[in-house]
Amino acid sequence: MKYRQIRNATAHIYFAGKKFLIDPVLGKKEAYPGFENTLNSHLSWPRVELPIRINEVLDCDAVIVTHTHPDHLDEVAIQALDKNKTIFVQNENDKEFLAYKGFNNIKILSEDSYFKEIKLIITKGQHGSDELIKNYKEKLGVVSGVIFSHKNEKTTYLAGDTIWCKEVENTINKYQPEVIILNAGDAQLADGSSIIMGKEDTLKAHLTLPKATIIATHLEAVGHSAITRKELKKFIKKNNIEKSVLVPEDGEIIEI
Repeated sequence: MKYRQIRNATAHIYFAGKKFLIDPVLGKKEAYPGFENTLNSHLSWPRVELPIRINEVLDCDAVIVTHTHPDHLDEVAIQALDKNKTIFVQNENDKEFLAYKGFNNIKILSEDSYFKEIKLIITKGQHGSDELIKNYKEKLGVVSGVIFSHKNEKTTYLAGDTIWCKEVENTINKYQPEVIILNAGDAQLADGSSIIMGKEDTLKAHLTLPKATIIATHLEAVGHSAITRKELKKFIKKNNIEKSVLVPEDGEIIEI
C-alpha cells in the first residue's frame, strides 16, 4: 500500500489498485476561525496551505469521511467533490447530512462493507475521555475508523479521531494490522484534555503490535494540536522506534 499525507487528516490511501481520499479539507490557509473552547482557539486554521492542487486531491476512486467535523470535511470540499463519487460514512446521521449537501452515492460503513474487492470494516473510537464524552457529547460526537483488507495487500487500520481506548486496543489485537495510521497530534480542549492521541499513545500502539508500521498524521494544521512533528520525531528517536513510526511531511508519499 501507499499513503500520501496531504494535510491534517486529509490523505490518499492507495490500496489494491484503488485510491481512497480520506477526510477531505480543502480550504485555504487560515480560512476558518479557531474552534471554541479548544487550545489556541484564537488561531485561524488550517495553519498551512495544501501541498498539492485541489484537483490532485480530488483525483480518487472513492472517499471516506470518518466523521463530519469541519476539520475532516469542510465546505470547500463539500462543494468541490463529485456528488456522484462513492463516499463512505459511519452512520445514518452522516449519510443524511451528506445527502442534504447533494451527494448521491453514499454508503454506510459496516463490518462487511466492500469497494470493488477491498473489504472495509468500520471500527469504533472515542473522541475524548468518558467524562468528556459525557459533558460534550453533542460537540465531540461519534467517531470511527476503518480496516482496509485485501488478499494482496497489507491490512491497514485507519484509527480516525480517537484517544487510546479499549476499542482501539481491541481492534489492533483482533485484526493484527500491518499498517496503523494514527491521528497523533494530541488535539486538546482549552482545559488541556486530549481528544485524539499523542506521543505516549503512539508508543502504546507500537508496544501493542511491534511488527506494525505506524504512520502519524493530524499534525500542525489545526491550532488545537498540542505537539509538532519535530516534538513527535524527538520522542520517537528517544524511544528507539524510528523504523516503526513514520511522520510524513505534507505532500509526502510513503510506500510500505
